[in-house]
Amino acid sequence: MYTLSDYKESAGFIKNALNGFTPSVLMILGSGLGILADEVKNPIIIPYGEIPHFRTSTAPGHAGRFVCGELAGKPVMVMQGRIHVYEGYSAEEAAYPVRVAKLLGAETLIVTNASGGVNLNYKVGDLVALNDFIKLSGHNPLVGKNIPEFGPRFKDMSHVFDRDYLKLINEIAGEEGITLREGVYFYATGPQYETPAEIRAFRILGADIVGMSTVHECIAAAHAGMKILGVSLVTNMAAGVLDKPLSEEEVLEEGAKAGKRFSRLLINFLKRI
Repeated sequence: MYTLSDYKESAGFIKNALNGFTPSVLMILGSGLGILADEVKNPIIIPYGEIPHFRTSTAPGHAGRFVCGELAGKPVMVMQGRIHVYEGYSAEEAAYPVRVAKLLGAETLIVTNASGGVNLNYKVGDLVALNDFIKLSGHNPLVGKNIPEFGPRFKDMSHVFDRDYLKLINEIAGEEGITLREGVYFYATGPQYETPAEIRAFRILGADIVGMSTVHECIAAAHAGMKILGVSLVTNMAAGVLDKPLSEEEVLEEGAKAGKRFSRLLINFLKRI
């Protein structure tokens, strides 16, 4: 269990490295989507491994570092790669950077991920704005002693993803000629891909896409009162939808293909908030 002093120690280390720079937005870039960090102006790069109490990212396509600077006129703190429960970390460890960013001044979370398409109307390459999620696993970053400086013991989760942000991102997608769906994200622990039977069950429960991240970060951010936008890239159709095996290579490949389109959408969003 982390204490408030642990979070403050991590935030203090990063604050010293930032030399007076204060981020207002935390961006978490998923598998194959780290290209957006390359557009940050005057970047200050901080590897996770150098920060007290931080865990390192071991997933393919995750650089495992903060890139801090200006993007689309906003002071941002970009996570080029994230921490996952399937790497052997707890949900609290996976969500740890979100609370640290909150202490540094971030009030907005933009979270991205690569996902598998569960909805049969979706296709590879689709962008999906998240409007809700389903988490049936026992992992939860809020389990244990509550830290009231972040939020209440029992947090309402009726509207995790900000309605105004959802409306805005849809408007921008329309203006830019980018097809954007809205959907429900189903969290699966991984690291194995789901079975076809599991995917059929998820579809019945109302899931549109499935992935192995995002939810713990969003729970911690919502608990801390941050405004959240979530956008997913469908990098593969989920197990059983197509008659072919799944691989991490196709996830990274589709992320690279969609990089410019994804970046344009998020940069225009940043300009308007």
